[in-house]
Amino acid sequence: MPEFDISKMKWTRQPSECSLSNERIQITTKPHTDLWQRTYYHFRNDNAPVLQMQTDEEFFSFIVRTDFSASHHRFDQCGIVMYLDSENWLKASVEYENESFQHLGSVVTNHGWSDWATTAIPTDVRTMWYRFSRRKDDYCIECSPDGESFTQMRVCHMWEGAGKISFGIYACSPEDSSFTAVFTDMRITKCAWKAHDGQQPD
Repeated sequence: MPEFDISKMKWTRQPSECSLSNERIQITTKPHTDLWQRTYYHFRNDNAPVLQMQTDEEFFSFIVRTDFSASHHRFDQCGIVMYLDSENWLKASVEYENESFQHLGSVVTNHGWSDWATTAIPTDVRTMWYRFSRRKDDYCIECSPDGESFTQMRVCHMWEGAGKISFGIYACSPEDSSFTAVFTDMRITKCAWKAHDGQQPD
């Protein structure tokens, strides 16, 4: 697998401030930036800064450590993303809620409809690792507190996720807020999501 190379990443939307290197990326969010499509809230938000690279490799994993110590306002978030277009994408992050808890979760958007799967975690968690894995047009998102032991968050199918895709990182502040997210320890590996060894395909 190729080494992680920041020069291969491109912005879908620029943040208000950023600094980029292979070892460390910092993104400072603008207020009222988000990714969401339709479901439940009946609004469409498509203005979060997204930094991605393209690949047609069908089997790989992307790992990154996120530091969101500066998040402080409801829905401040940062994490991994696969943004194909405004109506087809997925993301995983920790979203600040209040002084009592925050949401560790993921959103999958297929053909313009988003879902949101979450679990509550303590607000003293200020870093999180993610591993994004691809097996053709199926995807797995995992998280880890230490970058060693990963726990599955979601397995999903992306209807437009075959062939060439774009994947990377994002950060945003859906309400009237701004914070600086830090991304480190980025690497691309062989697919850590192993082939299923149970029931055979139809």
